[in-house]
Amino acid sequence: MRLLSTWSGAIYAALIYGFIFLPVIVLVLFSFQGGRFPIPPFNGPSLKWYRSVLADSTLIDALLNSLLVALSSSAIACLLGFLAAYGLARHRLPAAGVQRALLTAPVTVSYLIIGLGLLITFNTFGVAKSLMTVGIGHIVINAPLCFAIIYSQMGAHQENIERAARDLGAADWQVMWLVTAPMLMPAIMASYFLSVTFSWDEFIIAFLLSRFDVTLPVEIWSLLRSGLNPKTNAVGSIVFLISILLLVVIELTVFQKVTRR
Repeated sequence: MRLLSTWSGAIYAALIYGFIFLPVIVLVLFSFQGGRFPIPPFNGPSLKWYRSVLADSTLIDALLNSLLVALSSSAIACLLGFLAAYGLARHRLPAAGVQRALLTAPVTVSYLIIGLGLLITFNTFGVAKSLMTVGIGHIVINAPLCFAIIYSQMGAHQENIERAARDLGAADWQVMWLVTAPMLMPAIMASYFLSVTFSWDEFIIAFLLSRFDVTLPVEIWSLLRSGLNPKTNAVGSIVFLISILLLVVIELTVFQKVTRR
């Protein structure tokens, strides 16, 4: 009976992991396709499509644009989320419950609605579509997420430490930046990298709010309009590799330090 249970669990786990990772495996496999179309039978392996991607200045520019927007907008969203969480958790504000609800409300709104609303707003005020407007859109969708994560980790034990710091003569800004922020660093880093992930592959807002300088998802969509192409598989594989490397760096640098503490 125990052996049957073990095998059942192993088969179930294999099916779950296969369901999750099979699309990625197929994507990476056909990125090495030597032929013109990423369909069976497999003809390769070949690095021609990776060379094509690296020689395509438009794709490289879109990749760099995505990195720029993801890193910068996530940093601003994380900062705004931290300040909002600190203000609502450590100060008595009027209608605090309503303010928390309003701050987290964008999480429940469709990206399409947010993108259209921002597009109308920018057009009303004469703001041209650019990477800056895409970044603003990503701040709008990621700041509530950062606020929710950081606010959930602000407990009473941290407040006692903050009170002790004030008793020792620290000013409010010193308490916030030198005491509270380091204690909340795991939550801050988690919210930041989660925001980077969401911004990195976000398409709808980036499509609506960009014009000439576009992010990588928008550029991939433009490629797919002409049909299947192994070049898009190569781009996806490169993005996947960057994501894996980023996770490894985070694990070795950030979370290892948190675990040691």
